[in-house]
Amino acid sequence: MSKPNILAFSGSARKDSFNQRLVENAARAAEDAGANVRIINLRDFPMPIMNQDLEREQGQPENGTRLKALFVEHDGFLLASPEHNSSISTLLKNAIDWVSRRVGEEPPLVAYKGKTAAILSTSPGRLGGLRGLVHVRSILSNLGVLVLPEQLAVSSAMSAFDEDGKLINDGDIDRVKTISARLVDVLSRLE
Repeated sequence: MSKPNILAFSGSARKDSFNQRLVENAARAAEDAGANVRIINLRDFPMPIMNQDLEREQGQPENGTRLKALFVEHDGFLLASPEHNSSISTLLKNAIDWVSRRVGEEPPLVAYKGKTAAILSTSPGRLGGLRGLVHVRSILSNLGVLVLPEQLAVSSAMSAFDEDGKLINDGDIDRVKTISARLVDVLSRLE
């Protein structure tokens, strides 16, 4: 059985993003569980706001094409989503939208259908970004992604990580390991 390939990213472009730190913790746990993991940062894929007129005139942006190729070549996703006003970040939604666009004769939603995702969040608040995860789950599920029922929202993000970006709380560490291992297990079984 080959190792599943997982794409790990957060919905934040902020320098020292708490959610990027969280997804990096999850990526290490997925590697320990037997997956090949590629960590990316969406700030490396700047794109205009999705607009069908722009798409019709100029096609998919180069970074949209690059990001979509990464989504297509991976079996599953580890995604840490910041919560912006009880929903997801504009950056994350825009990336999801551009990657969803059909190009040429490819099958619809080729970057999403048949994929599996584990979702996480962290924020300075007491809910840890939980409200945003509801939206992430709904969007990805509607695009054909199997979103694992297990999820994690880490509260008090400002004190949740050490100076090296690693989670401090043993309970959070265990939940990240469990969720990441579950993703690897599901992807291995679906292969």
